[in-house]
Amino acid sequence: MLKKTIFLFLLVTFYANAQEQYYDLRDFVTDSAGIFTSSQVVELNQRLVDFEKGTTNQLVIVTIDELGFNTIETYANGLFNQNGIGQEGKDNGLLILFSKNDREVRIEVGYGLEPYITDAVASRIIRNTMIPNFKEEAYFTGINEAGNQLIEFLNNPEALDEFKQEIADEDSKEKLYTNIFLGIFFSIFVGVGSFFFLKSYVNVIEVFRGVLMGKLGVLPGVFMLLAGSFSSVFGLVFAIVPLIIGYSIYMSNSQAAAFIFDEPSLLLWLLLPFFGIAAVIAYIKLKISGKEDLSISWIKNDKSYYRKTFSSSGTHSFSSGSSSSSGGSSFSGGGGSSGGGGSSGSW
Repeated sequence: MLKKTIFLFLLVTFYANAQEQYYDLRDFVTDSAGIFTSSQVVELNQRLVDFEKGTTNQLVIVTIDELGFNTIETYANGLFNQNGIGQEGKDNGLLILFSKNDREVRIEVGYGLEPYITDAVASRIIRNTMIPNFKEEAYFTGINEAGNQLIEFLNNPEALDEFKQEIADEDSKEKLYTNIFLGIFFSIFVGVGSFFFLKSYVNVIEVFRGVLMGKLGVLPGVFMLLAGSFSSVFGLVFAIVPLIIGYSIYMSNSQAAAFIFDEPSLLLWLLLPFFGIAAVIAYIKLKISGKEDLSISWIKNDKSYYRKTFSSSGTHSFSSGSSSSSGGSSFSGGGGSSGGGGSSGSW
């Protein structure tokens, strides 16, 4: 009974602490980290008061020393919702949360403003406006300029559209550079894989030709075909898999790669045309040369032919199955809420 009482007491205490871990905001600017001067706090707070009066949108700025055991995302979301930033029904609130010792910042966006201040917009403001200033310890400048941008975008839809277009253009360039890099990277894999495949496949064809001439025994030839097929399949996989992954990335279609990995039996069916085509090519080569007649030897090998074709050259070997290479007013939340939209950054 005593143990249960202690457990319940600890549980209630933990719950109470969890409920009280966020600041009960009284102003639009709460500088708990002490990074602003008194005049800066008054100036910034008055601007945010005027912003709310003119638009009903609420932009709140909070600085803290550290997050403790929280991530900045969970802390910002809890602080936002506990204080009801934004108007109930509109959810038109914004929160800039700055953690000094953790060197992290986040713009948390209420549901109602997510179509305007998208994650991409918030991320770009953090990356281009806030972080460069924070690295120079110009904390007020970074937060003040970011706040001005948010106010401008919500007051001027044309400026917001222009900013979003700039983001789209930059993302398009980044995607182009990424595609070029991935294209080169995958081309290397495809080239190396194709080389190993062709090198091994030529040997597979030669094995069929030797068997059809009677220079190689059927049974030894089977083992040599198996060894050669391992090298060929290895090279083929090395060449095809990057193509499938590249197709999945460029076309945003993960089903193509999933189909190959979910249906490994498909690779076994590919062995039929793999050996069949090799046998047909060997037969055609034999007929075109016209120097040898078809003959079958089950076990016996022509030693001179074997040494000349498979042993004397480093390019023909079946001993291995694989190949390798190297202020003026107070804040009062209106009951708004956030579902976690926004963006975070660190410096």
